[in-house]
Amino acid sequence: MNKHHPLITRRDFLKGTAAATLAASLSCNPLESIAAAIKPVSTVTIVRDEKVLDRNQTVNMAALQQMLDQTVIHVTGMSDVNKAWNHIIRTDDVVGLVPTPHLNPTHDELVGLVKASIMQEVGLDGEHIIMAQGGVRRPRKCTALIAMPGLKAHWLTGTGTVLKNYIMYSGAPTRYHGAKSAKLGEIWLKSEVKDKTRLILVDALYPLCDKGPQPDPRYQWHYNGLIAGTDPVAVETVGLKIITEKRKLLRGEPWPLQPPPICVEAADKVYGLGNSDWAKIKVNHFGWDESLLV
Repeated sequence: MNKHHPLITRRDFLKGTAAATLAASLSCNPLESIAAAIKPVSTVTIVRDEKVLDRNQTVNMAALQQMLDQTVIHVTGMSDVNKAWNHIIRTDDVVGLVPTPHLNPTHDELVGLVKASIMQEVGLDGEHIIMAQGGVRRPRKCTALIAMPGLKAHWLTGTGTVLKNYIMYSGAPTRYHGAKSAKLGEIWLKSEVKDKTRLILVDALYPLCDKGPQPDPRYQWHYNGLIAGTDPVAVETVGLKIITEKRKLLRGEPWPLQPPPICVEAADKVYGLGNSDWAKIKVNHFGWDESLLV
């Protein structure tokens, strides 16, 4: 993997509405530039299992459970799954699960396993674990969120995975489409959401590398993976790299996303949500084809 390969060009990014804010912040406050330069490395975990989906996209529940267990262990650095979940979730939390409902929905099987794992390992009852996708009232009730988007491109924002997963919390989703998608990061700073996301867990079992608006099976494939971390920008960046590389493989040449996914760099440079720079992202692979991103 070439860690210096840019996901979007500077020209693409400057088309976004956040460009002026970005330029001002970097030019007017040298301390912020220094802070960005010394920002710590973000770790993203990829766990894959060749047997998790069959040819008909039927989920092997035992394989998926094992993948989920491995994922939370590797993300947290704990020695076992019980310690891992208790590191992520507290016994007094109200947990909101935030899956993707449209285009390439999060597998219900994964959502169910996450809920069951929290109940079993942390001891929360079902009433303290809610489905929090939708309006802003839902995360307001929660003390912890687990973002669970499906890996996909999107016809309105370029990428439709992590950052877009909270778009309904904005109260005005259409304000974050096209060039305005550069502002998606600001939703993650809303008081109802800020500092609540304990885990980003991307369903990359059967990703969609073209933008829709309807899923086209020609552009879906058995990646058979979970992508996870605690930095939403870094996880988005890794997912976007997988989509970009798959598109290049299908065409035999670069096949840029339209519209360009300007929200990713803006989430880093403007909103300070995490790392979009490959030099500051460490990717740990486990399982099937662990050396490959596609």
